[in-house]
Amino acid sequence: MKRSAFLRHSARRSSRQTRASRLVAAAALAALFAVSAAAAPPAACPALLDRSFPRLQDEKPQDLCKYGGKVLVVVNTASYCGFTPQYKGLEALNERYRARGLVVLGFPTNDFGAQEPGSNKDIATFCENTFGVKFPMFAKTTVKGADANPLFAELARRTGASPGWNFHKYVIGRDGRTVRSYPSKVAPEDGAFVADVERLLDAPAP
Repeated sequence: MKRSAFLRHSARRSSRQTRASRLVAAAALAALFAVSAAAAPPAACPALLDRSFPRLQDEKPQDLCKYGGKVLVVVNTASYCGFTPQYKGLEALNERYRARGLVVLGFPTNDFGAQEPGSNKDIATFCENTFGVKFPMFAKTTVKGADANPLFAELARRTGASPGWNFHKYVIGRDGRTVRSYPSKVAPEDGAFVADVERLLDAPAP
């Protein structure tokens, strides 16, 4: 073999070996990252959300920890109230900001004026057929007084404001610690309310 041909052959072989070495190194690095990701512990659930509630439609328990890192609007609802049309605004709010990390959570209650007398099935049908509600809804519950469910009891403790009527709203920040309270008369389209939601959405995730 002539010297020039030999050199070209050696160069090509060296290049192939270099590419193979790089591929092996890249595969090893990817495997290391995968192991590290699998070994990483899950983010801690905020104490406020470390609880579960039955889903409205089928009463299957739903862990609120899955909403950690989201901005939440928690609202007590009723089907036969003067504020019931707020369902439409809440659904629009949820849809508008969902991609940015907002979730509206609805908790029907019969606490105020007996304005939610139906069964969970009745409530689910009403919400879907009347307002096209798609945001998460939970089984009928109690939100005031000594029998308030643990989430509403803690929200009232943190804000100093218990629901005075249907469609009281609490806004929870991504950190699970920041909480704002809005009375029933503040509609989901209210400018100050929406601005507060947007500020919390703009905050970095914990």
